[in-house]
Amino acid sequence: MTSSIEGSAPNLLQLLADPQRWVLLQELAASDRRVGELTALTGKPQNLVSYHLRALRSAGIVTARRSAADGRDTYYRVDLERCSDVLSHAGRALHPGVRLAPAQPPPADRPRRRRVRVLFICTGNSARSQIAAALLDSLSGHSIEARSAGTHPKALHPNAVRVLAERGIDISGNSTTPVSRYARTRFDQVITLCDKAKEECQGLGDGAVTAHWSMSDPSAAGGSDEATYPSFERTAEEIEVRVRFLIAQLTAASRQEGSTHADR
Repeated sequence: MTSSIEGSAPNLLQLLADPQRWVLLQELAASDRRVGELTALTGKPQNLVSYHLRALRSAGIVTARRSAADGRDTYYRVDLERCSDVLSHAGRALHPGVRLAPAQPPPADRPRRRRVRVLFICTGNSARSQIAAALLDSLSGHSIEARSAGTHPKALHPNAVRVLAERGIDISGNSTTPVSRYARTRFDQVITLCDKAKEECQGLGDGAVTAHWSMSDPSAAGGSDEATYPSFERTAEEIEVRVRFLIAQLTAASRQEGSTHADR
């Protein structure tokens, strides 16, 4: 993968430099979206949006996943790790001093007005949203307040407990929570992690859900806990990547907000 990126970096940069593709990437960096949503957001016709999505998919920059809420629809997401690799290798190829450095979360003891709050929502609050909240809390050094909830809560899945335990995080004492419990709580980000929850949360009001991560239910295939565990491991790995980029996004926004208040 590394060598292929190094050899094709100029072509990939040219692909990313197209203004319309760049706008699509910006929208997908904010949230997984369907073609119809991208058409509405960009004001471009559907055939043009689909054309650019095909080009980005062919380059491995964008991936697609069939909607769990409506199998006739597809959610697209940008592969931020691949984008990071492309830009990093291109910078190093230009000059050794040109490189990307990952954003670091603010230290836990850093003075601030309040902690950023994030709510993760899935259907059962039994796995995906629990994993996301626990990883965000841990990887941010507890500098971000993470919560999780479900549109139809059910029991915490033992594989969610296990997959986090292997990362040194204990959620065995967690309970599951209905979304309604947080109806009057202000969050900086509200992220749905399954397509059905996204559709159901549309009734929460305009702007309530700030982003969507289209992720398959790791327990959907059925079978024993041991048989489904690899699906939970893959889910945790994908969530961890997304959470690391979310931390960078929230940290940058927090610093910008701090600078704005300091200038007043």
